[in-house]
Amino acid sequence: MSLIQVDEARKIILGKISSKGVEKISIDKALGRVLAEDVVARRPNPPLDNSAMDGYALQWRDVQNATPDNPVKLKIRAEIPAGYEAKETLGPGEAMRIMTGAPVPKGADAVIMQEDTERQGDDVLVMDKAEDGENIRLSGEDVKAGETVIHKGVTLQPSHIGMLAVVGRSSIFVGQRPVVAIISTGDEVVDLDETPDGPCIYNSNGYMLAAQTRSAGGIPLYMGIAKDTEEDLMEKFKWALQADVLVSSGGVSVGDYDLVKASLEKLGQDMAFWKVAMKPGKPLAFGKIADKPIFGLPGNPVSSFVSFEQFVRPALRQMMGCADISHNTVQAKLTRTIRKKAGRLHFLSSTVSFNNGEYTVDPAREQGSGILKSAMNANGLLVFPLDATELQEGQTVNVQLLG
Repeated sequence: MSLIQVDEARKIILGKISSKGVEKISIDKALGRVLAEDVVARRPNPPLDNSAMDGYALQWRDVQNATPDNPVKLKIRAEIPAGYEAKETLGPGEAMRIMTGAPVPKGADAVIMQEDTERQGDDVLVMDKAEDGENIRLSGEDVKAGETVIHKGVTLQPSHIGMLAVVGRSSIFVGQRPVVAIISTGDEVVDLDETPDGPCIYNSNGYMLAAQTRSAGGIPLYMGIAKDTEEDLMEKFKWALQADVLVSSGGVSVGDYDLVKASLEKLGQDMAFWKVAMKPGKPLAFGKIADKPIFGLPGNPVSSFVSFEQFVRPALRQMMGCADISHNTVQAKLTRTIRKKAGRLHFLSSTVSFNNGEYTVDPAREQGSGILKSAMNANGLLVFPLDATELQEGQTVNVQLLG
């Protein structure tokens, strides 16, 4: 099977990914979840015209000539705390003490802030003029009745939770989170509570992929390490197929002990592809078993990290019903000239900065597929086009933002 392009590989994957379904949850558990319904306001917010600050409700024409040296005296008719409405209608020459958020009484058309007044018994001296509508928040200024305040497919942030409360929604429908089984492969890989001997290495991929799964909104199911035997791989994979998605790392290149692809095919995987024209991350197997997506990622940690970001993350987001499944991409000016061979799309770990209204991007000096430190310190992936061999200092390039 020949190499396919990154965009084609992503299109194939997403074409085979269906929504997991929806569930109803309370809004105190909704942060980071994907909304599965449009949220419509049933009433305006604020429900009535209200005061933007503590002060006095009045008629602005009464105080249009007020100054500290020539204050205007008004009769105080009532006091209006927040949550209560005035029973009387305010007339000329009158004022009502009003608190922030309290409904503006009938007859009033401005609120003068308390700092510009002085109380004298049942009167108030107003020492500054007011404009028509000053310090009044109009009914529906924030939200109008019948307005769609949050659209389906949005990933809910703290401000969305606040808006759900504003419109009185205590529970909502969200996309279900897929359970993702994560398996690392290789005789050279040991878990963190073991002591590595000689060429052995810790299982960094398993924990990294679990963290990436969680950051994408999925539920990681860490299943440890499968040794380089078909028997151990088959056993681990059979258990992993209880999850919604299977992600393995290692064992998908062309070595004698790279048995993942063969093992998955014996379990009935319908293999879509297993080589992508990208660097890092050329060896990548994708297919389905019993309608469950299977991703075989490369074993080198940066390759595994980048492959997850390009293919697994958008698949998980699509399963949850997310409206925007792609990375946020910006255009940035390159800080130095870089070169590569033509034929593969490169993703370079980079530092993105924003200064004086524009982005700049500085690719890490070390870009090896085993140099995880460069990826760890990056906040973006510079996209070096497939057939390009050189990008010059100052040239505008595309960068995927991470995090």
